[in-house]
Amino acid sequence: MKEQNVARVARIELMEIEGDDLRLIIKKGANWHERERAETILLLASGKTVKEVAEQQGLCLEAVRIRRRNWLKFGLASLPDQPRSGAPRKLTDEHRQQLGQWVEAEALSSRELLTRLAEQYQVQIGPTTLRTELKRLGYVWKRTRYSLKKSATPNASNNPVRTSTD
Repeated sequence: MKEQNVARVARIELMEIEGDDLRLIIKKGANWHERERAETILLLASGKTVKEVAEQQGLCLEAVRIRRRNWLKFGLASLPDQPRSGAPRKLTDEHRQQLGQWVEAEALSSRELLTRLAEQYQVQIGPTTLRTELKRLGYVWKRTRYSLKKSATPNASNNPVRTSTD
């Protein structure tokens, strides 16, 4: 009899608690990437081949293989997205804290906030970056409705308002 050359595939064998954790992630996980990765691992552990899992989930074969390799190496830690590279943040925690204080103390436009940052901290950022940072701090820009009455504070529509996150 002639032996066939069969590629050695690392099988995934789950402990009961790991299977429960994966099912919980699929059912209640907030991140769809994690849910999809958990489903891949469960399907592989159930005995399906890489090709079957890839077809069922609409993935390429290599994506399934990478998920299996990462699971075998890192376990549950392989499911969440890993930090990505990129440019460092332009504002430090001190800058963000100062922005929050300025916004709470008085009504300032984005242009005025950018000017203060440049004068006091020599930090040059664009208006989009400022809006993103204020959004991270829980502030949103609210446009006031037009009124026939004159407002006590001119340009009130340029004032950021803190949203309640309770």
